Amino acid sequence: MTGDEAQALLHAEGERLSRRLAQVLGGGEADVGRAHLLGLSLATNLVGALIPTIEQVSRHAGRPLHAHLVPDGRGRAVVETATPDGEIRARLPVDDLLEDALFVRGRLHPAVFAHLEGGMTGSEHHAARTLAACLKSAPVLDALRRQLTGLLQK
Repeated sequence: MTGDEAQALLHAEGERLSRRLAQVLGGGEADVGRAHLLGLSLATNLVGALIPTIEQVSRHAGRPLHAHLVPDGRGRAVVETATPDGEIRARLPVDDLLEDALFVRGRLHPAVFAHLEGGMTGSEHHAARTLAACLKSAPVLDALRRQLTGLLQK
């Protein structure tokens, strides 16, 4: 898979997340654009952080894995891990990662909601700061840790 194809898969996941965020956070036409920015940024940054982290942590653990983005049977983005000899070890759908990191029982985690709600107003600089705070928040980091642990144990 080329980098452009992987980027297109990730972009599609960001679009789906954007629509969901617009429904939860948005109040009008102007909010759709900001929700779009936040959704694409969250998907790109979460997956963009997870893939190299899998490789680095697994290498340090003495069981190196290669991680990359591939499509599943429906054309949805999946983070796949493989051993150096090409044996597939685990597959994590990106939508599952986003759900685990951002939502609790189908609703935005309260801390995530607070950050993203703050990012819906103000300048793009303000939105970028709130997005960074959201990505560093405990529920997001805890979810990444859980997912990373699960991928490395398989």
